[in-house]
Amino acid sequence: MGRPTDVRAGAAALPERAPEATATDPLSATATGDTDGGTSASPAGGAPEPAAPGVRAPEIAYHPARRPAARRGPADPVKLLMHRHRDLCERAVDPLEIAAGLEAHGLTDRTAARYRHRDVFSLAEELYARVPGAVRPTPSDAPQPGPDTEARAGWTLLALLPGAACLATVGALRATEGVLDGEARFAVTAVGALLVALALRLCLRTGPLRTADSVGGVTLYVCWLLGYAVYGDDLLGQVISGGPDGHWAAAPAPVLGLALAVAPAAWCAHLFAVHARDRLAGSHGLAEFGDGVRPLLLGLVAVFLCALGALLFLADLGYGGGGAPLAPAALGALLFLARLLAVHGFPEPAATGLAAACAVEVAAPFLILAGRLPGLDLLARPVEALVMTAGTGGVPTLACGVAALGLLIHASVALSRASAHATA
Repeated sequence: MGRPTDVRAGAAALPERAPEATATDPLSATATGDTDGGTSASPAGGAPEPAAPGVRAPEIAYHPARRPAARRGPADPVKLLMHRHRDLCERAVDPLEIAAGLEAHGLTDRTAARYRHRDVFSLAEELYARVPGAVRPTPSDAPQPGPDTEARAGWTLLALLPGAACLATVGALRATEGVLDGEARFAVTAVGALLVALALRLCLRTGPLRTADSVGGVTLYVCWLLGYAVYGDDLLGQVISGGPDGHWAAAPAPVLGLALAVAPAAWCAHLFAVHARDRLAGSHGLAEFGDGVRPLLLGLVAVFLCALGALLFLADLGYGGGGAPLAPAALGALLFLARLLAVHGFPEPAATGLAAACAVEVAAPFLILAGRLPGLDLLARPVEALVMTAGTGGVPTLACGVAALGLLIHASVALSRASAHATA
């Protein structure tokens, strides 16, 4: 009878124990070995005691449930680039247009290595493959490669129109020489010039010489350069000799040769666009493409100069010969390079080259006139020295030749980029 009393007294003497963890806590249930969920084992090994709700046992460490850390792997760089240039990728009809667009935005082969590609072309192929085909133009809407004989014949005939109109005007003037008076001949010349201008406008609106971008003042620059080719030599000669006085003698042979050279210019521009596009399709890097396009550009410029020289010689021969072909040849090279740059998306440098040549030709007679003022004779000495060395044709030769050389250097850099041939 005394033993149960001792047990109760010993239990009362023990320190007060904190209530056990609730049965709803899986961590506490596992730690205590309780699987029933409502009781916990007594410390004295007796009957289980009910656990107080909401109270956790001190001997059970509390470890809050942690979510597994999200594994942040490296982002797909190609996907990021695709989202950045999504419009370009969706509008492109082939990977070459994407490569040209990326290159226009400053992406190089070295930069493509950051996107795990060896060059811009392979990167463009992956971007093209990732874009859904539903947003891409259908093959029927895309430009079809291959020769188009009818289109070539059409713009070739248009390219022959300026030369034909100029030949008709020259023939009319030669046939009416000594028959019509000065005013009538001037009217024939004006009508012929208008026909040549209209034919040239038709030629430049289609074919390989067409361009969508234009810069203000280009038409004025071209008109001045052509007008100086006809009347400039005699004007400068009269100014140096104390004039100007009287009428200026015209030299129509340069304009005739330049009008006839429109057709070879169109064909050289066409060949350059076609072969550059082929090299773009077969290249494996921007550097490789540029190394292949620069010789092509220089070769076609040389071909055009040969054709232009032959036509200028024939035109001058029709007027008795003896003319200097250097100035018209420099003008023809300047006009061809300016148009080629404008066709491929660089109208501003083209206009700058034409404006620079015009400025030199305008400045030459004004410097001579300014040199007549007291104390300003130094202004006229450079022009007089040039005329004494190369004749009056030295001024347009220097003006157009230096401008053409500058445009050729710029074209060798600008036209060796893939972006210059994206839609060529």
